[in-house]
Amino acid sequence: DASRALAAIDSFAEERGLNICNYYIENESGSRLDRPELFRLLKDCRHNDILLIEDVDRLSRLTGEDWNSLKKLIRQKDIRVMAINVPTTWIASGSHDFDSRMFAAINDMLLDMLAAVARRDYEQRRERQRQGISKAKKEGRYKGRQANKERYDAINRLLDSGSSWSQVQKIMACSRGTISSAVKSRKLNAI
Repeated sequence: DASRALAAIDSFAEERGLNICNYYIENESGSRLDRPELFRLLKDCRHNDILLIEDVDRLSRLTGEDWNSLKKLIRQKDIRVMAINVPTTWIASGSHDFDSRMFAAINDMLLDMLAAVARRDYEQRRERQRQGISKAKKEGRYKGRQANKERYDAINRLLDSGSSWSQVQKIMACSRGTISSAVKSRKLNAI
């Protein structure tokens, strides 16, 4: 739940006298670049705005190529990324051009490293998950994601009452794949 970070962000901003103009809560995976709230945020940001995040991994678990694309978008608006858990991103850089350039270089390097670590962590967890599933399958313990029987029953009732697949999609807020699974499940259970 991405909203859990709000209290930490509010507290951090209040302690430093920062004014939060808007909140962007994204529950999409940080491993994907095509996130609606991220792009809404980037569209809304003005030149020299601060992007305050709880942790770098909330912004990116992207591949190197996607991370570079995101950094380019951030740099185009001179958005300053400030991560609560990376102190150099929020230390005042001073008024000297040299200090500002040094902090910018240090922060760019740290953000790149932390984004790479977040991606590696993501990939390692996915691999361990695959290994665990494979082992459980071999031992006959893996059953996969269990179907939501109540949801499937509701979908099938709508279809039985004459609703089209498109109508069911809208009513149940589900994909055609979910409808197909519900229909297949009913056929399997009827056998």
